[in-house]
Amino acid sequence: MPQRLMITGRSQEPRGRFAEELRRLRRERSLSLRDLAKEVGWDSSQFSKMESGRTLGGPEVVQALDQFYGTPGLLVTLWELAVADPTQFKEQYRRYMVLESEAMNLWHYAVSRPPGLLQTDAYAREALAAGGIEGRELDQQVAARVGRRELLKGGDAPTFRSILAEAVLRTPLRDAQEWQEQLEYLVEVSERPNITLQVLPFRAGSHGLASTDLMFLRLLDSRTVAYAENDVHGELIEEPSRVERFQRTYDAVRDMALSPVESRKFILRMLEEVPCEP
Repeated sequence: MPQRLMITGRSQEPRGRFAEELRRLRRERSLSLRDLAKEVGWDSSQFSKMESGRTLGGPEVVQALDQFYGTPGLLVTLWELAVADPTQFKEQYRRYMVLESEAMNLWHYAVSRPPGLLQTDAYAREALAAGGIEGRELDQQVAARVGRRELLKGGDAPTFRSILAEAVLRTPLRDAQEWQEQLEYLVEVSERPNITLQVLPFRAGSHGLASTDLMFLRLLDSRTVAYAENDVHGELIEEPSRVERFQRTYDAVRDMALSPVESRKFILRMLEEVPCEP
């Protein structure tokens, strides 16, 4: 008779399990965080945040840890599950996040901020903090948001189009260096084959999405759903007739936007206007 498998008692939540495994592997080697930093090459504070669940880290550091501990693929797998876990987001966004992770194509319109999929760590932190989030919850929400960027990487990444209202590029972060990094990141991702960025200039005039952030998701079953959001409310829209109305409005806005080439030049001009640090 096969031996009965004992329940480990470890966390069944992907993010928590990832942090637990990081702590377990380090302690089995009797290493301090400072020792680990010397061996692997990242700052000890990075490993501290990962082991406490405040951040997931990036794929490069996780791959380095897999190699160091001799656990090929284990930590990367746990990290991928943690990044994709919808429970790390607030409840009202969870169904949308599940659909986003399954989408083949995404189309977006931004009123005043870059989409979460294209935000740098610093931008995500300032934007979330402005909404009143702080402390440990802020760390967790920042990690969850920046982890979504992985969706747009790799050979099977969905195609993504984002139309940025000019206000997005005229509303800087408080720190000039961090704002410069955000603009540089937009230029960088605009060169990826699966990402298209367009800028809607102020001179385009009034339009039907002036106060609404909007995302369309084309799913594996060929359905298209939409998520519309303003400062106080977000709504997942699945009714075909409503989605179709939003699509017509989006198409009209896209026709008013600059071409991808002109949009990239526009962002580069914004970069030139960022004040230099004293």
